[in-house]
Amino acid sequence: MKNKERNSVNKLLKNEKHPALGFLRYVGPGLIVAVGFIDPGNWAANLAAGSQFGYKLLWVITLSTVMLAFLQHNVAHLGIVTGKCLSENATEYLKPVTSRIVLATAVLASISTAVAEILGGALALQMLFKLPLSLGSLLTAALVIWFLFSNSYSKIEKVIIGFVSVIGISLLFELFIIPHVDWIAAAKASVTPSMSSASIPIIMSALGAVVMPHNLFLHSEVIQSRQWNLEDEKVIQRQLKYEFFDTLFSMFLGWVINSAIIILAAALFFPHVVTEIDQAQEMLKPLLGSAGAILFAVAFLFAGVASSVTAGMAGGSIFAGIYRKPYDIREIHSKVGVLLTILVATGAIIGLSTITSPFQILIYSQVFLSIQLPITIFLQIYLTNSQKVMGKYKNVWYTKALLLAMGIFITLLNVILVITTFQG
Repeated sequence: MKNKERNSVNKLLKNEKHPALGFLRYVGPGLIVAVGFIDPGNWAANLAAGSQFGYKLLWVITLSTVMLAFLQHNVAHLGIVTGKCLSENATEYLKPVTSRIVLATAVLASISTAVAEILGGALALQMLFKLPLSLGSLLTAALVIWFLFSNSYSKIEKVIIGFVSVIGISLLFELFIIPHVDWIAAAKASVTPSMSSASIPIIMSALGAVVMPHNLFLHSEVIQSRQWNLEDEKVIQRQLKYEFFDTLFSMFLGWVINSAIIILAAALFFPHVVTEIDQAQEMLKPLLGSAGAILFAVAFLFAGVASSVTAGMAGGSIFAGIYRKPYDIREIHSKVGVLLTILVATGAIIGLSTITSPFQILIYSQVFLSIQLPITIFLQIYLTNSQKVMGKYKNVWYTKALLLAMGIFITLLNVILVITTFQG
């Protein structure tokens, strides 16, 4: 063992006497992933849910967060145990033709994700500074590329944590200045399923917007930022334990933020349906004043930029994995993956914005994610169920059963979502 590795392991094991300190050292990877499900697509789905159905669909956020936490926890185990991300493992354990096809669709999914994220940043700039959508998209993309190419992972992690904090504080501040929030009704709705024929499309959109394929690839990559020595059994055990707490903590914060958006929409807009982000901002002005509307736009801007960064990282990780490389922005394959994800997404926004509305662009991007998501989920299940891949850490029987049930449920959900979208 190298001296540097030995020192890192010793420092880690010493923290057994200070479990709180040990946990804090692990906080970060989960928050990187959490940004992906508080992105502009989630904002749109949550605003529609709250404005149309009040507090009734808060349970959807609870259910989808539980499913997401389980899937993210499982794929993080893959990264910890193998020392490789989902893309690298697919390249190693699938047949070459199969892995290339699967990972090519995953790269396209990251591009599709980036379309929604960069579009969100552009819409926020339009709300704040009246910038044209095309210019806002270029500025957002340029900022994201600069950020990814000029910062190390540790710096990106800290900034993302800051972004999540700004989003959360902005939304919570708005909640506290709203005079008529029915907190008892909101608490009951968070754990009590309620649906009607009219709410089914919104339920499917909200559930589908939370579990995203690029996040599964990304978590298996960024979790390795906390690795030191895979051959040390004690280190692996501690990594697995603290990853679980990091994932739960991060998913909880995501649940709070998504729930806050629905509560905000329910308290201020219901029963007036919101279908566009800028429409929500305009409706906020007479209710909360200009300051409230600006806070809303700022939170949305941070959500768009932060999620664009993670989409770029995911694209870089998947593309590098095709060539059996880990994500490293100094390495050519990661650079190409990042640029491919961000630039193609930006070009798509500029091209599509001349022929359709931002809301339709958002729908198109989410439809492709819905098509690709089952491929990623069943790839994850195949790898984490494998003795060859995971050794003694492979899924136990009840984990297999839960993963398969979730995979089938989410697949059916997304098939229905695609069908209803095209029928509509």
